[in-house]
Amino acid sequence: MKLSALSPQKQAFLTGTLLLTATGFTCRVLGFFYRIYLSRTIGAEGLGLYNMVHPVFGICFAVCAGSIQTALSQYIAAHMEQKKQIFAVGISISMALSLILAWIIARFSDFIASFILLEPSCGPLLPLIAVSVPFAAFHACINGYYYGMQRSKVPAFSQVAEQVIRMGLVFLIADIWMEQGREITVELAVLGHLIGEAASAGFTLAALCLFPPGKQTSENKKGGAACPPSILSVAVPLMALAAPLMGNRLILNLLGSAEAIWIPSRLQAFGLTSEEAFSVYGVLTGMAMPFIFFPSAITNSMAVLLLPTVAQAQSAGNKERISNTISMAMRYSLYLGILCIGVFSIYGNALGTSVFHDPNAGAYISTLAWLCPFMYLATTMGSILNGMGRTSTTFSQNIIAMVLRLAFVVLGIPRFGIRACLWGILASEILLASMNLHSLSRLATVKWEPWDMIVKPALVLILSVGICRAVFTLLPAPLSVFLPDFFQTALEISCLGIFYLAGLGLLHFWKNQSGPSFPSW
Repeated sequence: MKLSALSPQKQAFLTGTLLLTATGFTCRVLGFFYRIYLSRTIGAEGLGLYNMVHPVFGICFAVCAGSIQTALSQYIAAHMEQKKQIFAVGISISMALSLILAWIIARFSDFIASFILLEPSCGPLLPLIAVSVPFAAFHACINGYYYGMQRSKVPAFSQVAEQVIRMGLVFLIADIWMEQGREITVELAVLGHLIGEAASAGFTLAALCLFPPGKQTSENKKGGAACPPSILSVAVPLMALAAPLMGNRLILNLLGSAEAIWIPSRLQAFGLTSEEAFSVYGVLTGMAMPFIFFPSAITNSMAVLLLPTVAQAQSAGNKERISNTISMAMRYSLYLGILCIGVFSIYGNALGTSVFHDPNAGAYISTLAWLCPFMYLATTMGSILNGMGRTSTTFSQNIIAMVLRLAFVVLGIPRFGIRACLWGILASEILLASMNLHSLSRLATVKWEPWDMIVKPALVLILSVGICRAVFTLLPAPLSVFLPDFFQTALEISCLGIFYLAGLGLLHFWKNQSGPSFPSW
């Protein structure tokens, strides 16, 4: 079906998802090479220090930026006639909180480094982290404004601008320091973080001035010149939406930090030495998980755009559109998740060995392959719940899932080793996706079609794997003669993905003979 034949809402959603996905993949590839560069310039110890100070930024972002961005997106989508006032109130609150947090971090940097991070050498790095917080809050609010208007171009390209400018200036600064004979330390990575946040803030500000996100619609004009709402009438409902998200992000950041501390200690209780424990944890989080999370650029892009879409539909009382949006999100999350099961379970060992030269990384990737459908479902279904105003529901469900995951870490690792951590990650995502779907089923009609959503794509995947294996078996010469192992694996994965998508496309084409291929909004 041609894109022009779709409804305007669907065109905006699909176009925005594709754009955010493309820029998300671009940023992940650039970030991959950037991390390689940092590892070779500041070394493993420098990366360790950087990873210790970065959670401080994550906690601040949860309080003053990320939650308010999501609340702005939802509230603006539901109240288009008040978009400018909502944005003004939201960015004012966000900037006030960010400045307070930045002052606290800078003022008490030595105390935070010594008594919270337990690493005094982090002290000089924290003021740079503090300065980056207001920049992050500023561009997060502008992005929320654009997302609420369903204009995703500026937020998408701001990610690319942030990465490109960060990398370019960090490379330049490193060259200057080397010419001056100055030692390159972890300060370079923290400075790069600040440069990236400042670049993104500058880019979004310029875009806001030059390309405002949409004009007043005819529906808004019909109401005449309404009195502008008071600051309090906007701030109270906006923060009511943001507060559970803020608590959610903050607590999850704190629990994530606890998990990072407990896993190595529990592995030592299992019988590993300290060096072995950190090595196993590093392979899991630094090698296996990035591969598993890489395809989530697609579902993350969907999640960002699903929230304002559902908020608008709920504001208009369009239950049918909400139901079809849930069905569409489930369908494509499962399509992607089933493909990733095939890719990572079949090629996980090859990826771990060819990229990281570590067989354990491949084993973890293969095990975590089954995580993908549930993780992608939880991402999209949670965003729909937030769009329907059920932020407190997603908050409590995320906490329950995280507590289950920590229980596996604390109780399971001393007995079963790192396998218990893998089981805990899988169990928590299954539980989270199940709770999200149960909550949605109580709020809207969930069109659950297991034959179309699970059985058909699974059969297509099996057929695609068989075709792919046959094609590469029948080639006249082994690809290994011409290509390194990684590129050979990447080529096989690409072919598998093409066959899989082609098979799904044929199924949709045949289904179109009796009905539309996309859910009608």
